[in-house]
Amino acid sequence: MTRRLIGVDVGGTKIAVALLDGTTLREPVLQPTDTSSAEALVAQIVAAIRAAGDVAAVGVAIPSVVDWETGRIRYSVNIPLQDVALREVLREQLGVPVFVDNDATCAALAEAYDDDGSLVARHLVMFTVGTGVGGGIVIGGRVYRGATGAAAEIGHTVVGADLRRAPFAHADDFPQPGSLESLASGTALNEIAGEYGVPPGRVIDAARDGDAGAIAALELLGRRLGIGIANAINAFDPDLVVVGGGVSAAGEQLLEPARAEAARYRLKGVGTRTEIRRARYGPLAGVRGAALLAGQELESERIEAARAAQVAT
Repeated sequence: MTRRLIGVDVGGTKIAVALLDGTTLREPVLQPTDTSSAEALVAQIVAAIRAAGDVAAVGVAIPSVVDWETGRIRYSVNIPLQDVALREVLREQLGVPVFVDNDATCAALAEAYDDDGSLVARHLVMFTVGTGVGGGIVIGGRVYRGATGAAAEIGHTVVGADLRRAPFAHADDFPQPGSLESLASGTALNEIAGEYGVPPGRVIDAARDGDAGAIAALELLGRRLGIGIANAINAFDPDLVVVGGGVSAAGEQLLEPARAEAARYRLKGVGTRTEIRRARYGPLAGVRGAALLAGQELESERIEAARAAQVAT
């Protein structure tokens, strides 16, 4: 029997819920996010999942730092779920296995697999470039989460700090000066383009229309991003680096300078097989990855339970 899995992508403005029926992702159901309280948002997520019918497991992608072992939200900005034990709350209310992870991590998992569920990149690093810069890492076809589940906050790697004299520049809050998020996000793109008189939110369209200032802004942003990509290549030597998020809509106007800068800063002999390309699934990456996460972790729980039973006998 084909397993029915649910993927949920919770964003600051909308929630997407989609059924993964075998290898077919159904059309996501979208609704505005209820950010009035944690209780209201949890109730909204539960109702949206129940509306999809009977499923084997649920994966939830959220823009937060997640403690993977407990499913508790350790840090959350755009949605009111900080310090909520989301996995256990949802498991209790839904009565099925639920797995919760960072949205960029789920998107990275989606990009590592093809439409038919085949692994296309064993080792992958993803950059999501939107209002901020997020990231995800897949190693051996599985998500890499680090010691506590907090990896991989790629946007907060420092790529442009002046470290000649201490004390170094530091902010009370994030993003820090010189970080990838402060220098290569959509917010940074609007700031750069503003110096050329390009209105915020119009940079990509203006660049497509041939506006010289918008093209220059995208090139600078791409080169900054390329330094972050070089760091990822030097650290992980991945098969694939994918760039997603809203700014990735710029396509080659962003990626071409990013590739050029990454080539300059990666160590010779490292990344010789690494391909740098735009993410394939766009806004569907989070919900697809969440559903794939549910399937992978459900299978892991089954295998672990079987091992435990074998030991017990």
